[in-house]
Amino acid sequence: MINKINGIIRDNKKIFIIGIIIILLLLIIGISYAWLMTTLQGEKDISILVDTIDLELDESASEGIQLVNAIPTYDDEGKVSSPYKFSLVNKSDIDLYYSLSLIDDEELINNCQTTDGSPCELLDSKDVRFEVKVGNDYQYLDNMGSLSDSPVIYHGVINANETVDCELRVWININAGNDAMGKAFLGKLKVFATQQVAEDKFIQDNEEVNEPKMDSNMIAVRHDGYNWVKTDKDNGWYNYGRGIWANAVTVSSDTLSTYQSAGVGTVINMDDIETMWVWIPRYSYTITSEDGNNYYGKRGVYLSDTPTRALPGEIDIKFIGTDVKEKGTARYSNTEAPKNWYTPDAFTFGDVELSGIWVGKFETSNTTQSSTNSATLDPIIKPNVSSWRNINVSNIYNVGLKVSAEGNMYGFSQSMNSHAMRNDEWGAVAYLSQSAYGKLGNVNFIGADKEIYQNKSNQYITGCSSGLPSNNGAQGCQYRYDDNTRDESGESGKGVGASSTGTIYGVYDMSGGAWEYVMGNYNDTIGGSGFGEPLTLDSKYYNKYTSSTASEACNGGVCYSHALSETAGWYNDYQTMVTSTNPWLVRGGGYGNTDAGVFNFNAWGNGGANYLSSFRLVMSPSP
Repeated sequence: MINKINGIIRDNKKIFIIGIIIILLLLIIGISYAWLMTTLQGEKDISILVDTIDLELDESASEGIQLVNAIPTYDDEGKVSSPYKFSLVNKSDIDLYYSLSLIDDEELINNCQTTDGSPCELLDSKDVRFEVKVGNDYQYLDNMGSLSDSPVIYHGVINANETVDCELRVWININAGNDAMGKAFLGKLKVFATQQVAEDKFIQDNEEVNEPKMDSNMIAVRHDGYNWVKTDKDNGWYNYGRGIWANAVTVSSDTLSTYQSAGVGTVINMDDIETMWVWIPRYSYTITSEDGNNYYGKRGVYLSDTPTRALPGEIDIKFIGTDVKEKGTARYSNTEAPKNWYTPDAFTFGDVELSGIWVGKFETSNTTQSSTNSATLDPIIKPNVSSWRNINVSNIYNVGLKVSAEGNMYGFSQSMNSHAMRNDEWGAVAYLSQSAYGKLGNVNFIGADKEIYQNKSNQYITGCSSGLPSNNGAQGCQYRYDDNTRDESGESGKGVGASSTGTIYGVYDMSGGAWEYVMGNYNDTIGGSGFGEPLTLDSKYYNKYTSSTASEACNGGVCYSHALSETAGWYNDYQTMVTSTNPWLVRGGGYGNTDAGVFNFNAWGNGGANYLSSFRLVMSPSP
């Protein structure tokens, strides 16, 4: 196969090449792997038999895809190009849940050479556009997508004895320009499949995700591989099964009407953006034990070994409506179906049950790019700027409230209920990141790279990434938040790996960067926070902990969903609970700490202004 590819490259260096490997990973009893290799010209009627499952990959209807002399192409043209056709045939009596990914082929990449013996120059993933059709369903934004978003291109169910006809079209993004000429994309299709009970779907449909609650000043956005662009809220805005969480922005008041009237696909200039938000939809969770003793999550299809504290497994997640509020123990044995579900406290604001929350995509900055202990500055939330530090907790609290206060500069209504992030809200993001819908479930990352990469910027630049798990890497901003550069093995987006999803659509700066004060307090102790004595905050704005022992901190019991005792030490993250001396929690771990991470918590500092500590904003929109 490699010789075929090299021959094509010798004939014309402008060829756009795709190699496909189909991997069917079947979880029935243990794990079985079956590898099929074929060029896009196709090898016909390939079948696999694994225990009681009989799957057939039928390519007889296709002559394959050959993009000879390929050049950057408009989407309208790419969508009518000749498709690669294949069918998945389930000949067994077992329903399978699956996700289909298009990822780099390491073997082909390592062996690909041009006529002069030099390695093939590869296209950036943002330059690869695709359209996939499974049965009668097209899936993706405007029926097409970019591999810079996520390698997962489809997910669904193959019912017992069902045949699913599929089509795949791939082309070069028109925006790639001349830089794409002479480069190649060498990829493979990868399918995860598992047998599960019907109510525990492998990946839930978007219909089960609560629609983001938008204010009139918010603009729904997607990333086209180059820029944030306005998107159609009713057509592919988000897909949590593919790690594409819903993103929205606000822009300056003098540009708002222009963007509101602009068409889908309009570039949102970063200079016009004032705040960026990520939607965390309401869900319930539960955590399994693989050994009957330690609850480190399940191995599932995402880990190759039994989960450990150093490399924890999947947290089970199911999306729910506001009419559901579960209060189980959030634990179950891996010999059982997931049960004992718990709905995170983050989805309750006072006495209101929320369909979801908007979380600041980055650590908070301000319009003057200065760090000062004052609530008079206006916050901004965007990448590539210095985070706001040297501010005490009381001023953080007041800054949070002003974002949706009457007459605010952003145009938010008061019903958005802006505030400084509570600790349980941090937990809601952390748990989702450790699920099938977050970085843990992103098949583009394996092993230790499942951990959110650390921001090691000693200049506290938002969105930076070290390109490595938190216990490695030199200090500095090695990669920006939108950098999808791969390592030598073809895995791991170096910049996007620092987000909660491993895609550009997640939440950043949750590992490293500045420490982040959260509104989590020991027994109403004010410390150096700047609040008056006694602490008189409304309980909906902070979490009160009554013990310095994490497992007893919520009125003598476990603080479910707060990312404290349940996930203590995951990824070897640091853990110290608040005390009367240091009564305010910080999260994330700071840029210079090897034990930083999304599950890091510490009673570092007493709530006072510190040049190492920043904060994050949240909105809890009322129904």
